[in-house]
Amino acid sequence: MARPDKAAAVAELSDRFRESNAAVLTEYRGLTVAQLKELRRSLGGNASYAVVKNTLTSIAAKEAGVEGFDAELQGPSAIAFVTGDPVEAAKGLRDFAKANPALVIKGGVLDGRPMTSAEITKLADLESREVLLAKLAGALKGKLYQAAYLFTAPTAQAARAIDALRQKQESEGVAA
Repeated sequence: MARPDKAAAVAELSDRFRESNAAVLTEYRGLTVAQLKELRRSLGGNASYAVVKNTLTSIAAKEAGVEGFDAELQGPSAIAFVTGDPVEAAKGLRDFAKANPALVIKGGVLDGRPMTSAEITKLADLESREVLLAKLAGALKGKLYQAAYLFTAPTAQAARAIDALRQKQESEGVAA
């Protein structure tokens, strides 16, 4: 790697690996430039999609401490570097791959852990972070409501029992 432009490309790729919390390796053989543009738009603002050279990517991944890409770096490759929600990016890639079978998801890395294509598909099947947090909040609210009801139930039952006794005594006092 004697050329400075290649060294700069490796340094840039290494930085992108370090800055992103996930990276998804794809094969784009057979996609047109317009389809690649559409794919970049479908990923949204939390991911960038870049066509990469395999040898430079392999060197950059090793420099960044990313494992698991070496076996998958064959053929024309592109990487989606995810800086935001990885579920949203995985859904964008999965949906685009369904509409355009030429896009093949090879594998990826999430928080330094290698992932297979099947694991990325499972990640895409998850609901978004906001939905999961809302479900968690709803479950916690339900448990808090149950706890509050549990704590107030004995007092309410005692009040109802006392009221029933009072009404019974009043009705016996009127009848006597």
